Amino acid sequence: MNSIFPLVISRYITPSLLQALSDTPVVFLNGARQTGKSFLARYLTANAHPARYLTLDDVAVLAAAHGDPTGFVAGLGGPVVLDEVQRVPSLFLAIKALVDRDRRPGHFLLTGSADVLLLPELADSLAGRMEILTLHPLSQGEIEGRPEGFIEALFADQLPDLTVGGPPDLALLDRIQTGGYPEMQTRTSPHRRNAWFSSYISTILQRDVRDLAHIEGLAALPRLLSLLAVRAASLLNFAELSRTTGIPQTTLKRYLALLETTFLVYFLPAWSGNLGKRLVKAPKLMLNDTGLLVHLLGSDLGPGTQLGPVLENFVVTELRKQAAWNSRRIQLFHFRTQVGREVDLVMEDNSGRIVGIEVKATATPGADDFKGLRSLADDLGDRFHRGVVLYTGPEVIPFGARLHALPVESLWRTHP
Repeated sequence: MNSIFPLVISRYITPSLLQALSDTPVVFLNGARQTGKSFLARYLTANAHPARYLTLDDVAVLAAAHGDPTGFVAGLGGPVVLDEVQRVPSLFLAIKALVDRDRRPGHFLLTGSADVLLLPELADSLAGRMEILTLHPLSQGEIEGRPEGFIEALFADQLPDLTVGGPPDLALLDRIQTGGYPEMQTRTSPHRRNAWFSSYISTILQRDVRDLAHIEGLAALPRLLSLLAVRAASLLNFAELSRTTGIPQTTLKRYLALLETTFLVYFLPAWSGNLGKRLVKAPKLMLNDTGLLVHLLGSDLGPGTQLGPVLENFVVTELRKQAAWNSRRIQLFHFRTQVGREVDLVMEDNSGRIVGIEVKATATPGADDFKGLRSLADDLGDRFHRGVVLYTGPEVIPFGARLHALPVESLWRTHP
């Protein structure tokens, strides 16, 4: 791509965003910095949703909003887009008061680089008046311009043909190392990618985290973020991490909450259902983007590196992106018992059906790779819809009733 803009106007969350604007007074589009929120908002205001655009990254706008939130909001008219609105939390109450008087759909499109669901005082102030959507980094389908139907395929009654054909995707490692930030799609040099990620992390830790925490410096955060990268796709163990870092657990939990709120990390919750068994309840730690993850690990992927956890992080992240716009309302979990039986990813749809996914960095899957999935199928009975092992080869291989090995590439090469 010669321009980032075509990537932005083909974001697959756009139909959901327009639907929300058609019937909801306030729509909040949040997501990590540099995922394309501002570009998408500007595109919509110029085409499908005409509105005035203001950003709180502008010093004058920020000063006006800080000085008199109520007067600022009252003078906006509408419809209006407010970019990076989390920088002035007091705006939410002012918007609430105005919306209670004027509930026209699409009055406010707010964007922000902090997860409003993790800032309850903000989310609660607009309960019933605001719909929240998340713009993740680009999915592989968005990068290639391919509609993605992998989730629908896994929940279909019959598994469609997902064979990708030809040799394994030799670009898989490059896809993982590039990640999904739009800026990275035009940077082919690892040196230039690392320079961008270094500046990106510095900006978030020095400005966004400071704004949220109301303190000037959190010197431990850069090292903590690097230590978290080494633990990607593993169970979060506060006690072990506290011992390693020397950070008290109470402080550590606060730091992790800040990293989650600014979309640097996220936590894949444990799934339990009603199995009546002793299950591990700790979440799995994930990085928001595998390009960022590889940067923090400090080396390119290759022989001797921890490809397995990074590939798992990649798969979970891609499915998380697809779930954001999927009409089936998928929830993502991991599954692990105290005796060590585990499934990397569990997807549950709104009817309670379960699809289990294992991720293996191998071109030759075997029966042992399905142990966790078989165990989960035995426990769940009819609720277990399908189990798949995603691997690096090109063929769809059946391993029993409702069990298949699928190419990793089918994630983004499965059409709706």
